[in-house]
Amino acid sequence: MPSVTRRRLARAAVLTLVSACAWSGPASAAPPVTGPLAANPFLGPLGTATMHGDAGSSDVTPLAGPAPGAGVTVYPLGAACPTLLEGADGLVVGLCTAIAGQTPTVFLFDSAASGPVGGALASLPLTKGSLLGGVYAYLDNEDRLVVVDGGRRLLRVAHVRGDDGAWRLTATVQADLSGAIPQGDNVTGLVPDWSGNVWFATGHGVVGLVGRDGRIGTVALPSGELVANSISSAPNGGVAVASTHALYELRAKAGEPEILWRAAYDRGSARKPGQLSWGTGSTPTYFGPVRGDEYLAIVDNADDLVRLVVVRSGSGEQVCSLPVPVGGSENSPIGVGASIFVASTYGYPYPTVPEGAGPAVPASAPFGGGLSRVDLTAEGCVPVWDSRVRSAAVPRLSLADGGIHTLRRVGPDATTPLDGFDYVVLDPSTGAVRTSTPLPGTVAEDPLQMAALITRGGALWQGTVTGVVRIG
Repeated sequence: MPSVTRRRLARAAVLTLVSACAWSGPASAAPPVTGPLAANPFLGPLGTATMHGDAGSSDVTPLAGPAPGAGVTVYPLGAACPTLLEGADGLVVGLCTAIAGQTPTVFLFDSAASGPVGGALASLPLTKGSLLGGVYAYLDNEDRLVVVDGGRRLLRVAHVRGDDGAWRLTATVQADLSGAIPQGDNVTGLVPDWSGNVWFATGHGVVGLVGRDGRIGTVALPSGELVANSISSAPNGGVAVASTHALYELRAKAGEPEILWRAAYDRGSARKPGQLSWGTGSTPTYFGPVRGDEYLAIVDNADDLVRLVVVRSGSGEQVCSLPVPVGGSENSPIGVGASIFVASTYGYPYPTVPEGAGPAVPASAPFGGGLSRVDLTAEGCVPVWDSRVRSAAVPRLSLADGGIHTLRRVGPDATTPLDGFDYVVLDPSTGAVRTSTPLPGTVAEDPLQMAALITRGGALWQGTVTGVVRIG
């Protein structure tokens, strides 16, 4: 028997054994989840200004989610909406990709989602790039969407209301990055640091920054290392980037990006089904009990059990590498205080993957789901509980209501077009489902592992493959 086949069979056996042994219903209550969130002064409101909530990509919000029994509204836009953000003015800005032509399009919504067409007050198409180019963006401290378009231009997209009462979106070019980013490459990650520099990372491994004075500096990662997820920043001046081979932390030095350290991780022998690249699916997560940036977390792509990898920010020193029974993950871990939550996307049926992602091994797999909590203690990383929830979106933890909010795929593990979805809230102390709300529709409203937005009004906005679902 070929060695690769033996490894796959062994991996499947270990996954089955761990899943059977680790999950036996909700665990006894663990310590409450709490911790600081770092507010970047160059971002919009904490919890709503980036896809993952904040500059550190914690996937934690200080806002409360929908009340039990909240109403559900579906807004068809003819576009997949991975990025939904809320500014200080209460308006929601979405960066979506049109189904027809895959054109990145900015949408503006009012807080009650009652615009003239599908809840949208205005829309603005951007220059098309790669599949993952134009997915990540953030709101700055003036409620402008900061994004790099397919023309390699750093844009700030503002929304203004005219004398006629109509809203309009206008784009201003902050910097032309065509001299810093090679033709055919596109920005996949974007974040400001605590000095106001705008950092970016490209699919082909260029990491750069645009200073407040307009100066552009770049550094190239080693040949063959790609960047398929977003990037994160911390109050300590660090900027974290995860390539398909290693985790990096950088800082700005005299207007240029400087690599502080590189920590290779186990990328496995191939891309897994339910992932969009061969390597980690994580946007690096800063977290910690004191400042919220003492540690960094990602999930690797090992052939056996994938591992939660935690390192110290500033040095890259490994704190732990703990196997978690999730099969594989395309999602950024939730991280706050001393707690980390990892969701499985292994086997999730993505309709397409980026060019150059490589074949999945195996080509497909059932989507069994799974969500695990791990706590960082004086002894290292300690498993707390494992849940069988089949999360179909990036989960979001609310410190205000003490729940983990996500959409759950409903149907057999062997996914079908007849599958449905419901909105669930989990108890972070036990992993048990607190509440469940059925959602209308089937795969036309697939959240496709995209991140939700919890607004200050207590609503949850979830992007889908065709538009937005609003709960509350």
